[in-house]
Amino acid sequence: MKSIRSDEEIQSIREACQIAATVLKQLVDAVHEGMTTYDLDQLGRQAIEALGAESACYNYRSGDNVFPAYTCLSLNEEIVHGIGKLRRTIQAGDVVSIDVVVRYRGFIGDNASTVLIEPVAKESAALIETTRESLNYAISFARAGNRVGDISNAVERFIKRHNYGIVREFVGHGVGTTMHEAPQIPNFGRRGSGALLKPGMCLAIEPMINLGTGKIEMLDDGWTAVTKDRKPSAHFEHTVLVTKGDPEILTIPQN
Repeated sequence: MKSIRSDEEIQSIREACQIAATVLKQLVDAVHEGMTTYDLDQLGRQAIEALGAESACYNYRSGDNVFPAYTCLSLNEEIVHGIGKLRRTIQAGDVVSIDVVVRYRGFIGDNASTVLIEPVAKESAALIETTRESLNYAISFARAGNRVGDISNAVERFIKRHNYGIVREFVGHGVGTTMHEAPQIPNFGRRGSGALLKPGMCLAIEPMINLGTGKIEMLDDGWTAVTKDRKPSAHFEHTVLVTKGDPEILTIPQN
């Protein structure tokens, strides 16, 4: 599968990313104590449909498992791929990671953010801010002539200063006509390693960082990954275009 996109394809990905960013912002603004994760997921479904797109998560298949929700909603010790449930009510102090992936006119837009429900625990706030900053730092290395390992190593170096756990089982990836394309982009690695970055590549960069250990476990639903020590996790993600100059973040809402 090709990784260099034409100008027309980039414009389509840009449009999909704007929808994904708009939906994510709506959900970040809407989440509150007392609502269920099912209700938040349904808000996501409605927002995606109102913008003429479809969820790329819904009915996504991995082996024999089919993902049953429209967004990924992961609370506290849940790292990624949490499923909205009527019986899961968002509580005061919760850490809520929201991952929105849409398909629009055949192309993917992908982004994620983590928010805190008041009252905010200092250690959770620090984890979230550090994870967000690690993403911004890593994006600065998404430049033509660098390699994937430069992005990966940037996350690892940034996070190691704070002694948080880096999730290794889930990684960033290329973005195009399917949700997960080459190249894979781990949040750890060696500078100068991996695929060469070229203009026209669209990359989903997504640090997944744990307050404690980086080790994970999978829940019985076959989707939800949780921290082994059950301490909170944070997740931030942008889709980024490699250009001839500075990287362009495609998932910043323009309005």
